[in-house]
Amino acid sequence: MKIGNLEFLSPVSRLCSMLYFLTKKNILMKLIQLFIRFALAAGFLSASADRFGLWHQNVAWGNWESFVEYTAILVPLSGHFVAVAAVVATACEVIFGIVLLIGWKTKLFGVLSGALLLVFGISMALTLGIKAPFDYSVFSAAAAGFALWAFPEGYLSVDNLKKKQKVYRF
Repeated sequence: MKIGNLEFLSPVSRLCSMLYFLTKKNILMKLIQLFIRFALAAGFLSASADRFGLWHQNVAWGNWESFVEYTAILVPLSGHFVAVAAVVATACEVIFGIVLLIGWKTKLFGVLSGALLLVFGISMALTLGIKAPFDYSVFSAAAAGFALWAFPEGYLSVDNLKKKQKVYRF
């Protein structure tokens, strides 16, 4: 739209121009990768915090014993194997959450996160029915983890800092 000598862009035109600029500079891809990393990390760390009773409201398990009971439903093993599975799952989620948050070995831990969530989703589907993993978006989160592998570089990550370091040899 033109008024006098001034030209005004419509809101849609401005949005398209902004998206074009962000795409051209790869800023949009960097922000998407950062969002996926932080979302997966927050999900892993929040679930782990719930197991240790760190959340006091709106909890899924609220304590370790309840989480082990839930693990027994998902993993049809007996006795100590269930406790081991609960410890391994929690250790993986804490480690993956921290590593994704700081952006170290992002591609590797993205794939590992996707695999862990895919196993969790399949286990939920087999024991609780196919609706359960869809209700909790487990497969969507798994896909996000696998998507991290496809991104070219880490943004605001330890990986990116290591790439920028120069090595001086004498």
